[in-house]
Amino acid sequence: MKKKSRLFAAMVILFVAVSAFLACIAIYKNSHKPAVTINVYNWGEYISDGTDGALNVNEEFTKRTGIHVNYSTFSSNEALFAKLQNGGTKYDVIVPSDYMISKMIALGMLQKLNFDAIPNFSYIDDSFRGLEYDPTNEYSVPYTWGAVGIFYNKKFVSEPENKITWDILWDTKYAGKILMFDNPRDAFAISQFRLGIPLNSKNKEDWLLAAKELKSQQPLVQAYVMDQIFDKMANNEAALAPYYNGDAALLTQKNKNIGFVIPKDGTNRFVDAMCIPKNSEHFDEALAYINFMCDPTISTENINYIGYSSPETAVKNRLDNSVANGKICYPDDSYLKNTQVFTYLPDDVTSLIDSLWINVKTGEQKDPFVLIVVLIGFALVYLIILCVKKRKPTI
Repeated sequence: MKKKSRLFAAMVILFVAVSAFLACIAIYKNSHKPAVTINVYNWGEYISDGTDGALNVNEEFTKRTGIHVNYSTFSSNEALFAKLQNGGTKYDVIVPSDYMISKMIALGMLQKLNFDAIPNFSYIDDSFRGLEYDPTNEYSVPYTWGAVGIFYNKKFVSEPENKITWDILWDTKYAGKILMFDNPRDAFAISQFRLGIPLNSKNKEDWLLAAKELKSQQPLVQAYVMDQIFDKMANNEAALAPYYNGDAALLTQKNKNIGFVIPKDGTNRFVDAMCIPKNSEHFDEALAYINFMCDPTISTENINYIGYSSPETAVKNRLDNSVANGKICYPDDSYLKNTQVFTYLPDDVTSLIDSLWINVKTGEQKDPFVLIVVLIGFALVYLIILCVKKRKPTI
């Protein structure tokens, strides 16, 4: 009996020792498991990065989850699209704008999200769900929103703010002091609002009419710009410039003479949203990042830094009253009722817009069909001259 008891005790001790050994191995493996790094691709100057005493949200995400963030930026939706199409770097979270989201959905470039893993989506207001660019609300989570308006220098512009409309950008008395968007979608939108044309029209005649108006404006334009607006307006080099309301705080601080107005005759309301590309290698971690960015505490820190508007009322309520109740970042319904959101346009319409835009800015016609016809014409003339020379009698 004693031998059996000893044997049993030895077996128990062995079992416990083996279990403990296996547990130690598991703990060791987990503790030495390589940390996951996600690739996040966003607009420049569009996240709270720890400067000026602000919260570094990416570092905070790593602190809370152990997931590292490789963060890089792009300058336009088109640059983002080209990078994803090339397929070089595999991104896990991207932040495109509305119309680019709808394009990527149509081309099968985005993954459907698992909203069970994004409980903070509950903070996103109903008015930012199921919008035109993602009508089934499956592929994106709003990051920020904003509207296009007009920056004006009070030293040069005499019109009262409530009288400023898009027509002022065609006023000849401001010739040489008008800046204009250096991208076709935003520039055409201004012309379309003046003409009462829907921003997402698929009628090519509508785009020809809008281009004609932009062409008539071209002699008045000092320069077609994007970020250069900050220096030009701040240094009193221009009187008028259309741009995004999220940059109003920065620009008005740089120059106290600068005002900003959203024309009541209509404007583009844009939404930038977080998405996960089809080739993401860290789907679950990407979902965790999106959920983190929707946390009202984190989102408030982020919005305070970048200056754009939040799709979360819980965030708006935490902002300074001058911002939350101001007409720049949170314009009332009298301004928003005439807004439209960009959506993806067919390739033939997009190609036409690109061609028309080149013609607006330079007067050059880049239509390849026209170029071929011209080349054929030159070739025929050259052949005729050769034939004439051959028939000419020699002396």
